[in-house]
This record gives sequence, C-alpha cells and structure tokens, in this order.
Amino acid sequence: MTGPGRAPGQPRDPFAALPPDAAELAARWAEAAFAPAVDEGLRAIHRDMAEATAALAPVCDASGRCCRFGEWGHLLYVTGLEAAWTLRAAARTPTAEDVRTAALRDDCPFLEAGRCGVHAFRPVGCRAYFCDPKAAGWQEELSERMLARLRALHEEHAVPYRYGEWRTMLAHFVA
Repeated sequence: MTGPGRAPGQPRDPFAALPPDAAELAARWAEAAFAPAVDEGLRAIHRDMAEATAALAPVCDASGRCCRFGEWGHLLYVTGLEAAWTLRAAARTPTAEDVRTAALRDDCPFLEAGRCGVHAFRPVGCRAYFCDPKAAGWQEELSERMLARLRALHEEHAVPYRYGEWRTMLAHFVA
C-alpha cells in the first residue's frame, strides 16, 4: 500500500537510490513478467483484491488523488516484479526524464489528465488505496496479505524480491 513518508532531506531523485545491480534486477523482473505462470499468478492476486475490495465497497470518486502522492501524504511501494508487469502492459514506457519529473512533482509518471494511465495494470498498493475514510480500517491488512502472496510468487519462480518506492523501482528499468 503506502510506505512511510519521505524523511526530511531524503533525495527526490529516484535514481540516487538504485543499487549497483539495478540493470540485472530489471532484466530478471522483466523476463519473469512475461512468463505465463507469473502473469497468471499476478492476475490471480489482482482478482482476489478486486473481490475483497468489492465486498468492502469503498467509495472511489476517480479524483486521481491516489496518484498525487505528495499532495495527499503517501508514497507507493511496489515489488520489482510488479513494476515490470505494469511496464509490460503499459501503452507507453516512461523515460528516465518522466520518472525524474514525476518524482519532483511528487506524483506518478502514469498520471494522465488527472487519471491513472495504467489502471488495469496498477500494482497492489494502488489497488488497496482508497481516499474513502471508511477504508482506513482494512486497507493495510488487505495490502499486507496480498504482499505476502507477491513475495511467495517471487520465491516460487526464483525471481529476486525487492520492495521499494514506485518511482525508484521504475528507475531500475529506464536508467
């Protein structure tokens, strides 16, 4: 779901936090994202999230607040595999400049005209986040449950597991 807010003085440049093996990790995640069993595993997690959230009936006013991290005081954290899968399905891949610019604006590089440009392919954290105040009680538990399944999917398919801030994880692929 969301991670801790940015600490005072924390760099906004998502490329500054990249590990030395970023390109190798991105290649492994991208390869795994195209594997049919991994694709089906991610889709199953997303289906289960959709069922769980539908049962809880949170209100979404499609305001795009979920994509404007800084304005609403949250950050999005994802796994490397989620980032690769989203990029695989996206109509466009953000450039390094797009990722940097989004970090400076403190929003998502897929925010398009105030809406999510990858809504059908968004990560678990996006799927669990609702602006609806009634959702605050269950969002974290649902997110943690689905993150455990994501971690198991990584392990089952021998995909390196990393969990990080969304724009930094995207930077792995465009560095």
